[in-house]
Amino acid sequence: MGRHTKLAITLTEEERALQLFAAFDTQTGKVYGRCFERKRQTEFIAFLEHLDGEIPATVTTIHLVLDNVSTHHGREVRVWLTAYPRFIFHFTPVQCSWMNQVEQWFGILQRKRLGFSDFASQEELRQQLEQFIAEWNANAHPFNWSTKSVAKIMAEEKTAT
Repeated sequence: MGRHTKLAITLTEEERALQLFAAFDTQTGKVYGRCFERKRQTEFIAFLEHLDGEIPATVTTIHLVLDNVSTHHGREVRVWLTAYPRFIFHFTPVQCSWMNQVEQWFGILQRKRLGFSDFASQEELRQQLEQFIAEWNANAHPFNWSTKSVAKIMAEEKTAT
């Protein structure tokens, strides 16, 4: 399973950003997501514990694909991992977030739900995110990556630099 976290949407000057921690199951396309007001190791661990509760114990190994933000590999997280050995972290190289399939899902979320939207409050944004995740999961499907699609992305990356 590919796993990742990310998303900060600023609402108004009075409201703080809302952080969406999300994980994309590469076998089924199901998205697991939780919103938090902050993005620290504490919230990341709470998200991991949410995943641990949601994913059946019969799944003995959970591979999480993450970027290199310090929240993902701080001391508290490393301690947590020792108590939850079924979680295995894999970090994407710098500038290679496109390799993580949850990033594709974040792009879809941005285009379909967040693109030109204004939210009156954090709670309204939270509800919209949770509703989108529920709608996505009702018709969840894995992304179909092929060697051709990866080669195309690599070529685009090369021409962009």
